[in-house]
Amino acid sequence: MIKVGGNATNHLTNGFFEQLHAWRKAGKQILIVHGGGPQISEWSNQLDLPVNKINGIRVTSQQTLKVTQAVLLGLVQPALCSQLSAHGLSVIGMNATGQAVAFADYLDQAVYGEVGSVTAINEAYIKHALSAGIGVCAPLAATHEGNYLNVNGDVAAAAIARLLGAEKLYLVTDVPGVMVNSQVIDQLSLQKANQLFEDEVIKSGMKPKIKAAFDALKHGVKEVEITNQLQHPGTNLSVDQLAV
Repeated sequence: MIKVGGNATNHLTNGFFEQLHAWRKAGKQILIVHGGGPQISEWSNQLDLPVNKINGIRVTSQQTLKVTQAVLLGLVQPALCSQLSAHGLSVIGMNATGQAVAFADYLDQAVYGEVGSVTAINEAYIKHALSAGIGVCAPLAATHEGNYLNVNGDVAAAAIARLLGAEKLYLVTDVPGVMVNSQVIDQLSLQKANQLFEDEVIKSGMKPKIKAAFDALKHGVKEVEITNQLQHPGTNLSVDQLAV
């Protein structure tokens, strides 16, 4: 399971695609959840829509949700699929089929607006797609009424990873790992993370990323890597570090 941030989608190296080839050759199934935060903010600004985040979660009005869907499904996902295809990888843009990848309830509509918390996944559809190639999906989840909600990309990836029983979750971002005093921490325990949150050393977008990582570890995912390159270790989080 790989989550690629909006910034990172524009800076994927040959090593990224080589690693995907190696995993596919080894028989591994791969699902990529892509973000698009910078692109959504850019288009929101152009349309004079407010850009507001609380604890790293984008406050999403009905208008912002429409922009989010247009950017993720009309710009970011097709571009990422094109990159994968250009590097000789079989790819399925999963949101283009009309089937929901994930299902959600409102996170807190009064606070965040049209933002969801993933409650279930379309497991049969996901597994069918991954048998044919690399799946690529946006962090959008359907309600029971069939409406879509915006989900933070890291939170969505972590939820889908645990519900799917993924072996490992990679959170690919635009920094080489969790940075403290301009240095990458090679391992991060839950206790250390909570201390860094309290001291406000870790905040903004990295905070939901780390919280999502530990949530995945608590629910069956054995290992999470926060990095900017698949072939280079960044910050490793594992089930062994939950009680450390």
